[in-house]
Amino acid sequence: MFEHLPVAPPDSILGLSEAFSKDSRANKINLTVGVYKDEQGRTPILDTVKKAEASLLKNETSKGYMPIEGHPEYLKAVTELIYGGSGIDLGRVAIAQTPGGTGALRVGADTVIRHFPGTRIWLSNPTWANHGSIFQAAGMETPVYPYLTADKTSLDFSAMVTELKTNGRRGDLVCLHACCHNPTGIDPTLEQWREISDLLAEKQMMPFVDFAYQGFGDGLEADAKPLHLILEKNPEAIVCNSFSKNFGLYSERVGSVSIVSQEAKNTEAVLSQIRQAVRCNYSNPPRHGAATVAAVLTSPDLKSEWVAEVNSMRDRISKMRSMFIDGMKQATNVRDFSFLSRQKGMFSYSGLNAMQADWLKNERGIYIVGTGRINVAGMASSTMPTLCAAIADCLKAT
Repeated sequence: MFEHLPVAPPDSILGLSEAFSKDSRANKINLTVGVYKDEQGRTPILDTVKKAEASLLKNETSKGYMPIEGHPEYLKAVTELIYGGSGIDLGRVAIAQTPGGTGALRVGADTVIRHFPGTRIWLSNPTWANHGSIFQAAGMETPVYPYLTADKTSLDFSAMVTELKTNGRRGDLVCLHACCHNPTGIDPTLEQWREISDLLAEKQMMPFVDFAYQGFGDGLEADAKPLHLILEKNPEAIVCNSFSKNFGLYSERVGSVSIVSQEAKNTEAVLSQIRQAVRCNYSNPPRHGAATVAAVLTSPDLKSEWVAEVNSMRDRISKMRSMFIDGMKQATNVRDFSFLSRQKGMFSYSGLNAMQADWLKNERGIYIVGTGRINVAGMASSTMPTLCAAIADCLKAT
């Protein structure tokens, strides 16, 4: 059977990282994979995570299975982190722990498609590279709505609204990035979020919110505001979150899927269906990462320290983005990169094209995605002059 299988194409982003690891050049720079890096190019373990893990390991008494929906204390803390301050009855939220944000997206999609076959989900163009694969694997159609202006430097809000208003159907899902849009870093304003909320309510389309970067935009509470605005007008929603970034728990795969119902009386039925989707995917989730997050979020001291760590990561990303803009201003007058200052989170659309990305990789050992997406969190002040000089040369050469 398997001798006839073709070799699948490499992942567009992970394949670049593999090529980077094989590159022998000393001054190579990797700005592809969405992983936070410190100034030394390391993906650090947060101090609060280390403290929580030390306590967990000391007091751990069992490796027994957890409930299908996951760690109880974790689920309560995550519900409060995401929905606290929204004004909704938290009893309306059915929530389950998942293996990262990817697992959350798949469980959410599976829960819907099992009972509402033929459901479509609208994706922004562009969106995270894995969104389409996940939803299509679950059996959903994935129409797209415009997101960027022609020069790829700002949000084309009118085109986005027009497409959804014209071609969206009652019962469609709409995938939205709550903050730090991946891959562009371009988010709607709060006033635009209000218009999106009104549109979804008017069209009776359901928000399916990917919330992977809470705290990396404007802060933990501020980044939840768009979701809360959506919930003011839309009685139902699906929300997927991840602690890969703001806890640095990439390899632990810690996330959640939550479904908000119009009334609390529906929550148990919804949760039972989420359990069904989990059971046939991975049966139940792993303990360690969720227990770590729960330990931090339920300790006032650790939570306060964690908030400071998230703020520090966000500030470093913002500093790198500003340094890059200033560095490019000094390196060349061929292109103005000041538009990047309006972008948020780990990623930015640089405006570079696939040919320029290829030139940078081949000529200078600088790896970016062919779309021009760069991981700002992968930059460092020590290598910024090298990066800016290389891009300036690239603009001249291409």
